[in-house]
Amino acid sequence: MRDNLIIIRNELLVFLAQGLFLTLIMGLIFIDVSWMSDGLHENSFTEISQEVMLAIISGLFFVQAMKHPRLRGSLALVGGFYGCMLIREMDFLFDELHHGSWVWFALALALTSLLVALRHPARTLAGLVTLLRHRAWHMMAAGLLTTLVFSRLFGMNDLWQHLMPDNFHHVVKNMAEEGSELLGYSLCLLSSVRYLLFLPRRAMVFATESQPIRWQKVA
Repeated sequence: MRDNLIIIRNELLVFLAQGLFLTLIMGLIFIDVSWMSDGLHENSFTEISQEVMLAIISGLFFVQAMKHPRLRGSLALVGGFYGCMLIREMDFLFDELHHGSWVWFALALALTSLLVALRHPARTLAGLVTLLRHRAWHMMAAGLLTTLVFSRLFGMNDLWQHLMPDNFHHVVKNMAEEGSELLGYSLCLLSSVRYLLFLPRRAMVFATESQPIRWQKVA
């Protein structure tokens, strides 16, 4: 019974901490809209927060990839994926070099990550399955779906023009879309931290070279 109470306590604390984090994130949108005169643009707190979150997620996965050789391929793939998303979010910066040049940087990062993953394909597949079996994956999937699917559909001009036929405000549409994206990135960050925090604290055991990791508590 004591173990069950500890689990409930720990999960409740995690829930409250995540709720506080999302509350602070919502405050950034409020600042942009209320204090910064509807400043939802490239230099807004909302946009910068999205980029910082992606940079943290990508960086964490790459750092852990260097620390854990057996998970290196899968971690590099996930880090490369979020890194490409970061490059896409910062396309305005790469446009200073040449319009659309972000694509080449994203392709270079994606190719590098693929080359790392293909060095040991069996390990990479096993590592990906390890992530998919972890409880953090469900939150990460929800974050990705929110960012890549829901926010795009929720931010369609046609939808908001129908909602405000006589007085369409583009900033309202931007707030809805960017706010949804920020929520999605927040879920991805929370789930990434929860997944990666377990890597250095647990003993990782492969049944075979091509099977997912079984997590064992370190004594």
